[in-house]
Amino acid sequence: MTLVLGIDPGTATTGYGLVRDREDGSLESIDFGTIQTPPRIEAHKRLSMLFSQLNELLLLHRPDSCAVEKLFFQSNVKTAIAVGQARGVVLLAISEAGLDVSEYTPNEVKQAVTGYGSAGKKQVQEMVRVLLGLPDIPRPDDAADALAIAITHLHTRRF
Repeated sequence: MTLVLGIDPGTATTGYGLVRDREDGSLESIDFGTIQTPPRIEAHKRLSMLFSQLNELLLLHRPDSCAVEKLFFQSNVKTAIAVGQARGVVLLAISEAGLDVSEYTPNEVKQAVTGYGSAGKKQVQEMVRVLLGLPDIPRPDDAADALAIAITHLHTRRF
């Protein structure tokens, strides 16, 4: 059984989701949530907080591998830079933990989870709920996205 940590990076909110594949081929949600940083502090302090809290998650759960959403072009340059900085911190923490990391685009995640690369956010969230056997769609959205990234990695590994 493999435990995968999925990460949806962001400076203000980073989603995380831990998914294990069972011997029978089904998937199990182990933990999910967000790492949030206060908006009114300097960027370097927010990134440091992200790094520290992510390291705590890595130590607590000891995943076998990690999957991170790839940065895609955004029209808002400020947002793209902030997400890029958060991704760098996430990749550093994973690397320092000695883990391999795989990266997936939003369309790859949609394709792997729903079978349709242009699926809407609600479709992806509902499939995450179904695939993990959860009673409700995981909240907040960043956590659901991180679970979808972990599921993508597990599905991709199978092939």
